[in-house]
Amino acid sequence: SSSVRWPQGGEEAGRRGEGSGGGEYHGGEEAQGGEAPPKSKEGGADKKKKKANKSVETYKIYIFKVLKQVHPDIGISSKAMSIMNSFINDIFEKLVGESTKLARYNKKPTITSREIQTSVRLVLPGELAKHAVSEAPRPSPSSPPL
Repeated sequence: SSSVRWPQGGEEAGRRGEGSGGGEYHGGEEAQGGEAPPKSKEGGADKKKKKANKSVETYKIYIFKVLKQVHPDIGISSKAMSIMNSFINDIFEKLVGESTKLARYNKKPTITSREIQTSVRLVLPGELAKHAVSEAPRPSPSSPPL
């Protein structure tokens, strides 16, 4: 079994996201939207509206899971995780843009798996595109065509 190095505060603090500030990403969801607003006094004289924490969706947990499948003993810094998240968002936007163009060229109102697959072949380079297309789920013979 591999040993994971947790930040200051021991193993439990590392799991809870406590310990050293910027450090290493350990797979948990990071708090989003800053700190909670100060609680109002019981007297009612100092009532402030509570600010709802805006949740920001990221790919961090998925990146971390894949990293652990490939290299169980390797960690990733918060900055590196942020770069990976930006990379995935960028690739996603490129694929959506290309899929949209393909649907418009063909006068189709819907982006289907065919447009996605074609955009993967156009956007991703050589072997990476072939590997991505080969990983796509195949329709089963028993399912009726759409």
